[in-house]
Amino acid sequence: MHPSRQAYVEEAESEVSLPPHHLHSSVQALKQYSYDPRGISSFINRNPVADGSGETFRTPALTWQMSVSSHPKKPFSLASAKTRTALDRDYDMPSATAGIAPERASAILSQFDRKRKAAAIAVPTDDGRVRARLREMGEPVTLFGEGPGDRRDRLRELLAIQSEIDAIEDEDGDARMQDADEQGENEQEEEFYTKGIQELVDARKDIARYSLPRAKRRLASQKIESTIPLRTHVKFRKGIKERLGGFELQGSQTAGERPVSMTRFSPNGEIIAAGNWGGGIKLLNVPVMNEIRTLRGHTDRIGGISWFPDATLPSTTVSTDSVNLASGGAEGNIHLWSLNQDTPISTLAGHNQRVCRVEFHPSGRYLASASEDTTWRLWDVNTTTELLLQEGHSRGVFALSFNTDGSLLASAGMDSIGRIWDLRTGRTVMILEGHIRPIYALDWGVDGHRVLSGSGDGWIKCWDVRKVQPSGGIGAHKSVVSDLRWYKGMDDPAQGVVPELDEQGARRPKKSGTFFVSGGFDKNVNVFSADDWSLVQSLSGHTGNVHSVDVARDAKWICSGGYDRTVKLWGRNDAEGL
Repeated sequence: MHPSRQAYVEEAESEVSLPPHHLHSSVQALKQYSYDPRGISSFINRNPVADGSGETFRTPALTWQMSVSSHPKKPFSLASAKTRTALDRDYDMPSATAGIAPERASAILSQFDRKRKAAAIAVPTDDGRVRARLREMGEPVTLFGEGPGDRRDRLRELLAIQSEIDAIEDEDGDARMQDADEQGENEQEEEFYTKGIQELVDARKDIARYSLPRAKRRLASQKIESTIPLRTHVKFRKGIKERLGGFELQGSQTAGERPVSMTRFSPNGEIIAAGNWGGGIKLLNVPVMNEIRTLRGHTDRIGGISWFPDATLPSTTVSTDSVNLASGGAEGNIHLWSLNQDTPISTLAGHNQRVCRVEFHPSGRYLASASEDTTWRLWDVNTTTELLLQEGHSRGVFALSFNTDGSLLASAGMDSIGRIWDLRTGRTVMILEGHIRPIYALDWGVDGHRVLSGSGDGWIKCWDVRKVQPSGGIGAHKSVVSDLRWYKGMDDPAQGVVPELDEQGARRPKKSGTFFVSGGFDKNVNVFSADDWSLVQSLSGHTGNVHSVDVARDAKWICSGGYDRTVKLWGRNDAEGL
């Protein structure tokens, strides 16, 4: 076992009990199927990867549809909505034009309920024990194209179905007896720790010293902003929506011979780093979109790109000869780049499968990477030391993101589950359960306690760490949500920026955090308001799946890249920001 490995695994919380009429529907649906002691049939379904580069196997054992039309919905009143305008409320807005169609709602609810129940079942992590358990149940030990993670998910589905059947057959209320060995296994798999290296301990202390003052400045700024009248907020955000509504396609550039997998603006908004499936990274200037340089070092698909904090800014102390950019590739390497040469200045090696995302810590001293090897890792940028190898996901980790304070990290991936990690202690502080497809995108808001997640089910959900529960969601795209970015402007509260005064001496609300941008496999780039989750603008121009999106710090530009091999630049005709 790696000496720096420290993992934390905990059981999922118990599911919420269903209303009686819903439970009755579930029982009736289950009674339509008979239990065969020789095994439970299963089938293979495919899920697309967010950048379109491949497919992963998924093996749900049994699916059915049930009607939940008996669960009444309250009618929506437009008049009542107009009388209670508010900011950043908790909305849950399914849409017939985006996300999951209404006629599929009953099937989605039933699948989601079964998924939550399955998540509470303890499954062995050792592949040998998983095979042995499948053999005991009379199921195939392995299926064609099935890996250890897929096999573990199949066992979880089979155990969930078996437990439901047992519950129906045991209608007299008697508890099913459980072997002592099984109870011992469940207790042992609740959580475990591994001692980390001294450099990890020092890094955790350093992160605590860095994040606490930033959190203090953020709270002070938010207290000042809370004194601004509500009508001022409403008028201000209405103006932002109007300006965002004027965004149009301003430029397009082919960024390689292969599809574009990742696009990221530099901190000053004057350079776009675009990675493609061929392993190359092109630096394009804004707004002309001419090629500045091509970075060569990866031999396979680019999975993640991240700019060093404050690099390229006029007041920065970051030299162009030092680390300005980081990227991850499907060959498993992470390269660190300067702006003066087209070869990497250093390489971080440790992942044994594709690196899907990389991101710098707000301090710039650390780098996080997510991989399909089911782990995410924390690296020291200066020494290139691997500080932490973190397990906790049953399948590949596809997305990760630091909050603005630098104290928390969100990770999610192909297991459809997200986790919020406290970097100062290494513990999981929240589990994000709600998506029914893999999670491909994560991004924190500037308030420090809310995080967005985008999934293959077409939904974007918002999670509140303070409440430890979801705080809203929207059916954002008709297909996979491949990427999303919550706008973090130049007035980030974590940097101690106090709301400025207008001509009358009144406080003006902050612009950061007022909207977010998402891209999906429906070929659209959508802009949503962050106060009521309404769709502000849908930008159409790509002829293929959109793989990545980003927004500049001054909000002048939005960039996107996709399967059509182009990087597109969106903005207002007057080239002005918010």
